[in-house]
Amino acid sequence: MTEALKNTNLSHYVFCSSIWAHGKATIFPIVEDQPKFPLDEYGLQKAKSEEYLHHLYRQESFPETVIMPGQISGPGWVIMNPVANHDYMVFIKIARGEEIALPNFGMETLHHVHADDVAQVFFNAINHRKAALGESFHAVGEESITLLGYAQAMYRYFKQEERIKFLSWNEWCEYTNNPDYIDRRYYHIAGSGNFSIEKGKRLFGYKPRFTLLETIEESVAYMVENNWFDSAKK
Repeated sequence: MTEALKNTNLSHYVFCSSIWAHGKATIFPIVEDQPKFPLDEYGLQKAKSEEYLHHLYRQESFPETVIMPGQISGPGWVIMNPVANHDYMVFIKIARGEEIALPNFGMETLHHVHADDVAQVFFNAINHRKAALGESFHAVGEESITLLGYAQAMYRYFKQEERIKFLSWNEWCEYTNNPDYIDRRYYHIAGSGNFSIEKGKRLFGYKPRFTLLETIEESVAYMVENNWFDSAKK
């Protein structure tokens, strides 16, 4: 695609990458240009794409910007749940006041972001083209959340008494007994992070409209109102 665009009047190429390009975290908060250690093929290809685009900018002034969203959430999205996968039954159990299980001590993190705030990062990068050229920007909220904190917040949201138990990783895998949910969870918790948005704030005035809990609660409210949980029970 970049080869086809090189000799055109292209003014700005904005590439959607992902925080998955980072892989395992080393230093917090994670900044966009620190060394990356992708965990899977998806993250590896995103990281390679970023590196390739930035090389083109440095060597040939190709007008690129990279945006790296976190766990995109909001009304209509299948959001990441408190055990870091897409199993609706976790929300249903919490809503009923039932016990859920977290692996380890629940200290791994997720970094949700409202879809509207992701759009804001793209919009601001386009409106501040000169400042954004040749740069990567995280599109995440102000804060990340631990799995424990997320689960506790959901029990409060559904007005239920907190019932959380902790299992070792192997015990949790046996308890879950679903290879897809286990695989998804592994990559999310292995890449736990807290991603900085200071560059976006400084260079083009990024200011998330939604806090992390506002984003999660709006997402869950939509699922409840549109009977998503009822469908998951079938």
